[in-house]
Amino acid sequence: MNDRPGAQLDLAGVLVGIRRMAPLSLFVVIFGLAFGVAALARGLSGFEAMLMSALVFAGASQFAALELWGPEIPLLPLIATTFAINARHLLMGAAIQPWLAHLPPAQRYGSLVVMSDSNWAMAVADRQRGETNVGMLVGGGIALWLTWLAGTLLGVIFGSGIEEPERFGLDVIMGCFLLAMLLGGRRDLSMLAPWGAAALAAAMVWLPPHSHVIVGALAGGLVGLMVPARPPQEATA
Repeated sequence: MNDRPGAQLDLAGVLVGIRRMAPLSLFVVIFGLAFGVAALARGLSGFEAMLMSALVFAGASQFAALELWGPEIPLLPLIATTFAINARHLLMGAAIQPWLAHLPPAQRYGSLVVMSDSNWAMAVADRQRGETNVGMLVGGGIALWLTWLAGTLLGVIFGSGIEEPERFGLDVIMGCFLLAMLLGGRRDLSMLAPWGAAALAAAMVWLPPHSHVIVGALAGGLVGLMVPARPPQEATA
């Protein structure tokens, strides 16, 4: 990737990224609404829920944090759990580093603030097609952030009237979203090993509380390192 043209960032590219991500980002409103409802049910105020969505902007980690929320918050398990969930961003950032390295530091690191799975994947696809403008990464991230906030706000507004979120399936929305990400990823038989190891390890470990997330992530990652990578042309469609 280093022999490809460097990246550039301008307002026109950002606006294009926002426009391209807009249709997909509308679905994020549903997840934001579910988070807002769940946050109220866990005892957070509407302001606290909005502040978390604005500053953290990490749906899976925010839902995981709610599972640990209570009168006494276990800080170390909370940090470990959210780190395990978001550790993928280390690889995502490393994958686009050769591209963003040509940007000024403020633009380079500012772009990563709004990086999430969807806009990162679309930006990488643009890069593979020879695109030099990183507006998809930044603009797409802004669109996702705004709709995440909008969804959280709707959840906060209407959540107080929903006493049993599970009646509407709001308690499984995030799980369905993560499952869709898994099924929509690379379809390769070699992926069954790390995913299977992660699921088996998580199912076997429940003490101490919430440790299954960390154990599952570590087990899947270690098995993934041992599975030889297959060339893209060999991967099954």
